Amino acid sequence: MAALKPARPIKRPPTHPGALMSEILDDHVRLPIAQAARRMGVSRPALYAVMNGQAAVSADMALRFSRLVGGEPELFLWMQDNHDLWHARRRLAATLDRIEPAAA
Repeated sequence: MAALKPARPIKRPPTHPGALMSEILDDHVRLPIAQAARRMGVSRPALYAVMNGQAAVSADMALRFSRLVGGEPELFLWMQDNHDLWHARRRLAATLDRIEPAAA
């Protein structure tokens, strides 16, 4: 999947995919977390942790959630990658500045 570059830099952190998952369950399919977790074959705490942004969306979770509500699992994985990279760039900024690139 090709990465899309925004027209201007994003100053706010990218949305965690769990926020979208929560919105879909609450506002669109109106399914309680416990019932969604049961249907997906995951624990309620595991689904709750993802939806609250406390855990990352794995490929397994993306596939299960997409099967439950429809849509593409790649969206949730793309959102997770963007979220992780945004935070890693800020956390590692000083370290990355000290790394001398290898000659091309």
